[in-house]
Amino acid sequence: MAVTESVQGSAGERRRATAGKELDGSRPLPGWRRYWPMYAAVSPFFFLFAVFGVFPVGYSIYLSFMSWDGIGDMKGVGWENYAYLLTDGDFWQSITNTLIIWVLSTVPMIFLALVIAYALHTTVRFKAFYRVAYFMPNITSIVAMTLVLGSVFSNSSGLLNNMLRAISAGEVGWLSDPWAMKVAVAAITTWRWVGYNAIICLAGLQAISSDIYEAARVDGANNRQTFFRITIPMLRPVILFVAITSTIGGLQLFTEPQVLFPDAAGNVGGPGGEATTIVLYLYQQAFIFNRFGYGAAIGWALFILIAVFSVINWRLIGGRDELAADKRKGKRRAR
Repeated sequence: MAVTESVQGSAGERRRATAGKELDGSRPLPGWRRYWPMYAAVSPFFFLFAVFGVFPVGYSIYLSFMSWDGIGDMKGVGWENYAYLLTDGDFWQSITNTLIIWVLSTVPMIFLALVIAYALHTTVRFKAFYRVAYFMPNITSIVAMTLVLGSVFSNSSGLLNNMLRAISAGEVGWLSDPWAMKVAVAAITTWRWVGYNAIICLAGLQAISSDIYEAARVDGANNRQTFFRITIPMLRPVILFVAITSTIGGLQLFTEPQVLFPDAAGNVGGPGGEATTIVLYLYQQAFIFNRFGYGAAIGWALFILIAVFSVINWRLIGGRDELAADKRKGKRRAR
């Protein structure tokens, strides 16, 4: 009897306590009502992201199936913009130009970034100064930087051609020859981004434990073997990040060729359009010729191209270890 009365008393006390919480409002609210202040605090970001991020993307898809000059009425054309895209010779020339400039800039950029990062990692004195010096081009105004370096590549009075004339070598038409134009744009792009990528690679190098290098030296490994068999494999995620971001940036190249080869008549990319990139061609079609529907179609073609090259980079650089691990798991399961 005493036990029963004790249990009933405890149950009564719990009911009274619950009723008291309901009366004074201290009972936790169910569901979203409990977290609505947090939702309200972050809602401005999602609103702005929807207005300036999601909506333009969706609208560009809709616009790519339209013919519109930016002022008059829109006219639905179905897949005509994409069909014309496949037969447009200027569009394919812009893709070729972009890929050539991308190769000329990205490959040496990644190599130089690794070398600079390794040198900064092993240098003892003036580390902070060198880091700032290599990073400065990335935070410099692109327009100002291109104007200054454009004077260096000038055909008549540029520094490079003056140096070539001083050693009795032939002049190079940096701003008129098809291949030299691409080299000039690639050089400016490399100069701007190599320091940024070097700092990223340096952060990856600093994350590698020194114990690994000490163990390698004990085993008799020299500097070259340590670099290629320890440093590079352990930097693979960083190299993958640098390769993908460099690919995205290289395929979206716009400001450098736009400033380096100005033309008031609407002809972009220098003589013959040999430095016209995909984004520069998009700009010409949409904002100079007022073909906004076709410009949107070019933008989505660029998106597909970037996605394909990003997957290729991941497969070549970052996906090997995961694929090998999947194969090993498959063999273990088969056993």
